[in-house]
Amino acid sequence: MASSRPERVGDQIRVEITGMLTRQVHDPGIGFLTVTRVEVSADLQHAKVYYTTLGDEKARRESARALERASPFLRRQLAGRIRLRRAPELHFFFDESVQQHDRIEQILRDLEQERASRPAEPEAASSPADAPDAKPDSPTAHDPADRG
Repeated sequence: MASSRPERVGDQIRVEITGMLTRQVHDPGIGFLTVTRVEVSADLQHAKVYYTTLGDEKARRESARALERASPFLRRQLAGRIRLRRAPELHFFFDESVQQHDRIEQILRDLEQERASRPAEPEAASSPADAPDAKPDSPTAHDPADRG
């Protein structure tokens, strides 16, 4: 749950922009777009709107241009929907974190497949105390004075 005012305003802006993009902005360049988060400055004058979109690099560039064209409209609409003295300037940024997350997930899946395809390794000694080179003063060795 958002605790500071900029975070609450950012959440409200994200909800409003998402609704406007789906119902009021009819630019075909926007395509399949998801607003992932909004970061609002402490003075509530600037909002960084992070988004993701489906498609290749060309579709991504087209979505960025469409969002820039829609920015004045979105800001005017926000001014009427949120209770602020001045609607923040909107700055749109492609959210790279989603692609990075997908890449990490793919690497983890590849590692898991690699582990599953390896033959099982012989199991080592079950504990360090059972090992032939265990030292008597090691914390894992049994001390005859310790009777518990």
